[in-house]
Parts: sequence; structure tokens; C-alpha cells
Amino acid sequence: MCVGGNERAVSTTISQYRRRMTPRRGTAFVLSGGGNQAVCQVGMLRALLERGIVPDVLIGTSAGACNASVIAATPNLAGVDRLVEIWESLRGEDVFPGGRLARAWQLITRDNHLFDNIGLRQLIAGGDTPKTFEELAVPLRVIACDLETGEEVVFAAGPLEPALLASTALPGLFPPIRHDGRVLVDGAVVDTVPLSHAVAGPVDRVYVLNIAGELLDRTLRSPIDVAIRAFAISRKQRFELEVRNVPESVDLVVLPAPDDNRPVTDFSDPIGLIDEAYELACDALEVADVEKRKRSSVRRPWWRRHAG
Repeated sequence: MCVGGNERAVSTTISQYRRRMTPRRGTAFVLSGGGNQAVCQVGMLRALLERGIVPDVLIGTSAGACNASVIAATPNLAGVDRLVEIWESLRGEDVFPGGRLARAWQLITRDNHLFDNIGLRQLIAGGDTPKTFEELAVPLRVIACDLETGEEVVFAAGPLEPALLASTALPGLFPPIRHDGRVLVDGAVVDTVPLSHAVAGPVDRVYVLNIAGELLDRTLRSPIDVAIRAFAISRKQRFELEVRNVPESVDLVVLPAPDDNRPVTDFSDPIGLIDEAYELACDALEVADVEKRKRSSVRRPWWRRHAG
């Protein structure tokens, strides 16, 4: 090997050679859907970013996609603070505008939705995110569903707002979004926890911010509750299947969520839930670090396991 014009042997260890030949891998954050429960993802994000765990890609569905878009624009604690402000200001009537008479009129006129999406548009605008995916600081993948074909649709380029509106368009509750030649609805219809899109890329660490993992014993008070419950059943089965298919080479950490039995239109106590989710995430990350060190020790050659 020639260096500076002089022939000189340059030693290269096997580990150095492997690092040069192995493509750089990264970290993915997967943010599930879950409506008002997505406030808990803010505490999880704070715990991750405080530890210096920064995403190389974010994948989100529904409300998780909205949270992910803010962090993709500002991937630091300032982005978390922005999310705190957004969730603190949210009220049920902002997201689900109009009273019972307005909803009854929508049914009488045979419209395809109960609520206008003006509240969702204001929520997205409040994130101060760029107009397009290309302007984000970190790559973002947003999951939606094609209402006509049933296909899972992944947005990674182009205008950001219509992709987020599509991903949050709960069928029957909010209007479907016509975008990119498709009629689109909430990504939770097909994939509430889009884990497969994370492990399909060049990543070796995946953090799942799943705030909709368990079927909560929640009273079904409205059509919204029924829709959310139906999604919970389907998402739980698919997520469990995808977890089993994660390659052994990928470190998977699923952060726990606090119990949240609020009705889906109730956006009260955001700070309490954020703080509780933060504490749970910190504990889970400590456990994950210990388990990772144990695995690394087992994988090391026996003659190096006790080396200083």
C-alpha cells in the first residue's frame, strides 16, 4: 500500500477491515398511532434524546406521524419542548369540532365523515414543520391506507401536510384525503406500529414508541371509541407478528406506555402523562443497556471477555 509516495506496509486489523467494509447502520424511531394517547410519546422522546439517542429515520402512523414530523424537523430537546406546547394546548373540541347536532346533520346529508379536519390542519401547522419531506432534518416515513385498494402507502417525499392529514384520517370520522392520485385514510387501518419499515432499512437499533399496545378496559361511549377499539385488535396481532420477525442483528427496544383510560376525546392532564411516560422510558432504557452489555460480553471471543 502506498502512502505519501513511499511504499510502506500499513497494518489493518480484522475489526478495522470489517468496519470499512460494513455499510453504516443507524437508529430508527417507530411511533405508533393511538389518538390522544400519543401524548405519552413526548415523554418517551425526551428520555431518548436526553440520553443522546438521536434517530437516523423516523416512521410514524396517525398521531404518531404528527409527533414524528416535529422531531424530524427539530431532532433535539427543542423539538420535544415544541411537542409539549402543542399537547398542552389541545382540547377535544379542537380535534373533534362541532356538537351532536352538527354530527347528526353530517349523517342526514350522507356525508362520508362526522368531523371536519380543520382541527387536524391547525394541529399540523402548529408543529412549525417544513412544507416538504425533503426539508426535514431527519428522513421521515408516514404511513397511510389507500381506501380504494386497501394498500399500505408510505410517504417519504413531496408535500408533508397532505401525507399527515391522510395518516390521521380515521375512516368515517374525518374526510378521506385525495393525494398523489389516491383516496387515503388513517394508516392505523393497515399498520398502527410500522415496525417492518424500520427493519427493512440499514438500521441496527430500533426504538418503538408504542402507546397503543394493550387492549384497555375502556367503556365504549361513542362511534369513535368503537373505531379505536377495532384498530387496537388488529394492530396488536400484526405487531406481535412483526416483533417475531425482527432480525437478531437488530437491537429492538419497545418502550412501555402508562395506563391511559381517558375517552379518546379527552386531552386532559398532558403533563402528568408525559412525565409518567418519561419515567417509564428511562427505566426501560436502563434495562435495555444492561441487557445489551450482557449480549456483547457473550458475543466477544472467550479470551477477550475478561480483558481489561
